[in-house]
Amino acid sequence: MLYLAIYREIYMGKPLMIQEEDERRIESLKQRLGIPHKVDVLRAGLGLLEMEAERRDRVRRWKRSAALVAKTSRKVNAEFQTHSRLKRT
Repeated sequence: MLYLAIYREIYMGKPLMIQEEDERRIESLKQRLGIPHKVDVLRAGLGLLEMEAERRDRVRRWKRSAALVAKTSRKVNAEFQTHSRLKRT
């Protein structure tokens, strides 16, 4: 019996409290995607969420970087526009 308790602790992981509606959705996705286990459906979802979080972090960093260089960028662009042939005097 001790072996079974250790086996469950090591290989079975932690139990999740899942609502019935969520259980139904997981089972539906499991069948539609042909995934053998419920935990694999959850892992796939976690992977997608992690990718989305990383994308949001990148966008946040890009916006911050663009805001830091915006003033200098406008200044440099203004220098080039003074010589533009399209600009009317």
